[in-house]
Amino acid sequence: MKTLYEARAYSDAPRAGCAWQLERDWPRLSSDRSVDIAIIGGGFTGLNAALTLAEAGHSPLVLDAQAPGWGASGRNGGFCCLGGSALEDKQIARGHGADALAEFRKAEVDAISHVRDLLDRHGIDADRHSDGEVFMAHKPREARAFDDAVAAYAARGIAARVLDQAALTEAGLSSPGFHAGLHVRAGFALDPGAYCAGLARAAAQAGADIRAQTRVEGIETVDGQHRLRTAAGTVTARRLLVATNGYGAEDLHPWLRGRFLPVQSSVLMTRPLSRAERARQGWTSDLMAYDSRALLHYFRLLPDGRFLFGMRGGIRATARAEARSTARMIRDFRRMFPAWRDVDIPHHWSGFVNFSARLLPHLGPIDGDPSALVAMAYHGNGLAMGSYTGHLAARMLLGEDARSRVHKAPLGRFPVPALRRNLLRLAYPVAMLRDAL
Repeated sequence: MKTLYEARAYSDAPRAGCAWQLERDWPRLSSDRSVDIAIIGGGFTGLNAALTLAEAGHSPLVLDAQAPGWGASGRNGGFCCLGGSALEDKQIARGHGADALAEFRKAEVDAISHVRDLLDRHGIDADRHSDGEVFMAHKPREARAFDDAVAAYAARGIAARVLDQAALTEAGLSSPGFHAGLHVRAGFALDPGAYCAGLARAAAQAGADIRAQTRVEGIETVDGQHRLRTAAGTVTARRLLVATNGYGAEDLHPWLRGRFLPVQSSVLMTRPLSRAERARQGWTSDLMAYDSRALLHYFRLLPDGRFLFGMRGGIRATARAEARSTARMIRDFRRMFPAWRDVDIPHHWSGFVNFSARLLPHLGPIDGDPSALVAMAYHGNGLAMGSYTGHLAARMLLGEDARSRVHKAPLGRFPVPALRRNLLRLAYPVAMLRDAL
């Protein structure tokens, strides 16, 4: 199959050091099948769609090339938070209208509530913690916008507060170089591997048929039926959802070619830190946090004392390129948390987040066919929005369209699709310069 990155990115190598557990004990497809609904991809989106469909009395077939949660869903930072688009409010309003912006911002809150309800309803133990998240200003100019942001969040019914440097220290959020923090009380952190495993079990118990090690190599639509080609046989489905996000292949379906851009993200996790070590750094809070850099860092202290730190990865996916990205990440971690510079780091891994050309999440028909949907592009915030979009996709397949107008925006192709990775070669140096100024 034709993929945008080097073959290594689609192997087990980038996630070999992942701290989140992966359940691989799922059966493979073993013969031709005819089903009503097929779902390609067993991550947040595909599993949520499968669960919603199964609870509505259907028996969707989920096909994953590896195992549920193997891709970005089972190797991210575990931030269940607001997000899904890479655009600011004014950009969404200018392109789609103020009503569409308000509708999408409500969907962000609904997405968090959706995940919370799933965890509670299915008794999924995913080490939930953190009362929202903190946006850390790495430059004074970023902090100057915080008062207006508090008012904007209040207008949406979301509590937020500004923390100056003294308040950050008092809250146990001390790291050199941060001028202020904006604590937004929406969302929480969790173990994404445990969440995926719980979702998969809940979907299977409700009636979904989940098959692992079953890569779909191509999709062909004939006489209104979708034929999914795999090494073990052909699956014929009346309705289809493609939920591969950044791990899709360029030739999975002709219409999808050039409409998504996977971007690498890298993560590390330390050994458990003692109370004394946490106090020495001044970081004792369990609030998830991220900074104001264009090439952002995100970080949080886990309930068991381990510390997670992540940032954007490299442009290439070779072993040598990943080693350079990992080294850069470790340097940034040690600079930002100097009291922990000698702490062991037993885990580090990488995976794809996924961008669309319009920088918006998307849920819609493939090439105008309402019986075949694609859901993707959460711009690094897929835990909540990807989960919720999967739920919305299931409702669409059942005849109920509850999408936001932002989700409905066309999934356009990138200019010169074959060269779209080169956009990162241009964007990253500009972002680094902006972060430094």
